Formats: sequence, structure tokens, C-alpha cells
Amino acid sequence: MSPYAAGRIRVRRAVAVGVPLAVMGALVAAGPAAGASGEDAQVVRTATLGDLPLGAFSNALLPGTVDNDRGIDLGGIGSDIYPAGRKGEYWTVTDRGPNGQIKVSGTKRRTFPVPGFDPAIVKIRVLGDTVKVLDAIPITTRSGKAVTGLSNQAGRDEAPYSYDAQTALSYNPNGLDTEGIVRAADGSFWLVDEYGPSLVHVSARGKVLTRYVPKGLNLTGTDYPVVEALPAVLLHRKINRGFEGLAQLPGGDLVMALQSPLSLPDTDAGEASLNTRLLRFSTKRKAVTAEYAYRFDPVNVVDPSEDDTSELKISSVVAVGGDRLLVEERTDKAARLQLVKLDRDANILGGTYDDDTTSPSLEQLDDPAASGVPVLGKKLVVDLGKVAGVPGKIEGIARVDHDTLALINDNDFGMTDGAGAFDAQGRLVDSGIETTVTYVRLPHGV
Repeated sequence: MSPYAAGRIRVRRAVAVGVPLAVMGALVAAGPAAGASGEDAQVVRTATLGDLPLGAFSNALLPGTVDNDRGIDLGGIGSDIYPAGRKGEYWTVTDRGPNGQIKVSGTKRRTFPVPGFDPAIVKIRVLGDTVKVLDAIPITTRSGKAVTGLSNQAGRDEAPYSYDAQTALSYNPNGLDTEGIVRAADGSFWLVDEYGPSLVHVSARGKVLTRYVPKGLNLTGTDYPVVEALPAVLLHRKINRGFEGLAQLPGGDLVMALQSPLSLPDTDAGEASLNTRLLRFSTKRKAVTAEYAYRFDPVNVVDPSEDDTSELKISSVVAVGGDRLLVEERTDKAARLQLVKLDRDANILGGTYDDDTTSPSLEQLDDPAASGVPVLGKKLVVDLGKVAGVPGKIEGIARVDHDTLALINDNDFGMTDGAGAFDAQGRLVDSGIETTVTYVRLPHGV
């Protein structure tokens, strides 16, 4: 029996012996009726993922990868959710693992309290008010080693540090900050990553087959193939705001969403911008075939309690038939779902705004349409902030049926920022936020 197979069996046994499980999540969508706001949408079920020690989970998949989990439980599986075929079963994916920020001498440092953690694809089942882990697949390199979630490149990604921000850790070019997930007809998986940003093709057993990155990234030293197939303009992605949403269209094409506007020509422009981008990727041609301009609503429309435009993010895109998508615009406290159609005439791939010397950049345009940029049209489906019972930081959405959505939140592994995230013994001071899966029924369907 391979170590991989053994790991999967051990995880199933660990769950079977009674580890309490539950789900976290919530998301809604009211039909695309005019003025849709969410008052008529309702939460019909919430399930919670219980406590499963992160070290036990990780070492069951890849023995010896985690020597000290610092009291952290499995979390972060809410990076995305995708139907697994059977009723109540879903594929989810963790992000890069527990991480936070601690300010040292006035500068924030990115901490990785469990540096050996390996991102994983996790299959779950919702049973009543509980989320059960059915299976888990470690994401590995060509030689079967953990990719880890560590930063890739010095000078481009945040320097990684220990849990207390005192000890510098090594960069790892194999590292992935995984987010969106879909499953292909052949059983393999497609993931998106925030570091590159990149699109990652993974075998059914978790091995990275190919990582597609922007032209000019020059990522070397990986133990898997890297192909520069994405537009070079993506090199201007904001730190920690690469690809987060991923959808699979009926014909097999993928749609990737940049979480935030590019920092183009600089950070200030990106922070103030309402214009981000979606890309269409042909899995047959292994190439980007279209790029679309997408414009956020003002931040105080998405979240009336927020006035910082840089808090806007796209965290999930969901295919709902034809070339239609649900696009989630959110802050950490609120979210709205928009219905969008990918119009062929809106393709800006290879045009003026893929040239990073264009001034003003797409990100700097206050009214892209007035400047001749074909912005994707959208229609509000539901304002989740007005649906009682929907938690914050919803990052994954799955369509259950015509009028029901399953939402999952990212609980950040119970992590918080700052020196108080761990006690004097280096053990996590848990935030108390659980991972949940929330079902929302829409009065008009979608």
C-alpha cells in the first residue's frame, strides 16, 4: 500500500472514532429579480466542522510533516467548495495554512506557525448540523513531497517567519496558497493560487501536474512543471490578492477571478480601484482565451460599515449554465452575489490594458465604459449581508440546485493577527470562529 493510500485510510479512521465535526459557511442567492436584496432569501441549514488536531490530520496524509501544530485544529477548508456528486458531499480546499501578521519594529511580518503544513483537498459530507471529513488528499510535488504553503520568491512574496515573527524561514518555490477548486471529468482537479498568481492542474491523487503562471515570473527550482502561459500584466497582482475564484463552464473552460485590482501602475492605484479582471482558460488548448474587465460596486454599497475600497474582494465565482456566472463581491463582513454573462464582445485579452505601460491603466479608470472598455454587465442576485444567519468571510459557494446555494467560510484556522495570537507556551489562543457550511434558499432561483 502506498503512503498516500495509507494516509487517506488513517484520516478516515481518525474521523470515524468520534472526532466531533461540523461545518461553517453561509451564502445566499436570491433570484435575479429587480431590486433583489436578500430579505426573502433564508438560511435553511447550518453545519459545523468540529475539532480535528492539525498535526494528526497532516501527519496522517504525509507522515512527519508537522512536528508541532501549536494547538491549532484543521481549518481554512473554506477557501472554496465544489459539489462532489452525491447529495451533501463536496470537495473543499485549504489555503496555505495557518498564517498571521505580527508587527516588529514598525513592520508587519508574515508568520507561518506550522511551516510543515501541506495544503490539502478535503472531501466533506454535510449531515444534519455536522460537517464530516470523508477523505483528504495532500497536494504534492512530482516526487511526492509536500508543496507546503510557504512563500515562493524573495522580493516578490512576503518573507516567511516563525509563529512569533522572530525567526526567518526559508522560501519554497513549490509553495502554494491554494484557493478555488473544481474537479474535471477525468477526476483531476484544477486549483488557483494567490502567489503567482497561478492556475494549478493536480492529479486525482494530489500530484501537481502543471502550474501555469504569468509570463516573466521566472519561478525556478520547483519539483513540478511550470509553464508561463498567463498574461504578464498579472505580475502586478497585489500581495495576497492573486487568483481566488475559479469556475468550470459546461464545456470545460475555466474562469479565474483576480481577488483584487492589480497594483498598476502602483500600490495606491490598486488600493483605490474598483476594476478587477476575470480570465478564461481553455483546458484543451492550455491557454488563456479571453480576459474581461469587472467593476465592483462601491465598498459602502457592498458593506455599509466599510469605507476602505481596498477591502473589496472577489472570493468565489460559480458557473450557473451557459456562459453565466455568479460572482461574489465581499469584504470580511458582508457579501453580495452578482449574475454575470461572459460576453464575447467584452474580451480585452492582448489589448491596450494588458500593456503595463498604458496610462491611465485599467485600474485607474473611474469610468471604464466611458473610456471604451467593455465592462461585464451584472445583476444583483442577493445581498448576503441582509440574510440572517450568514457568517462573515464567505469564500466558497456551490450551487446545490435551482434555488439553493451552499456557502462555506474561511475561519483562518482560528488564527488572529498580533503577538497575542499565541500564549506564553506558543499555543494558539483560538478566535472561536468555526468552519461552517450554510445552505441558503433563494425565492426566485438562479
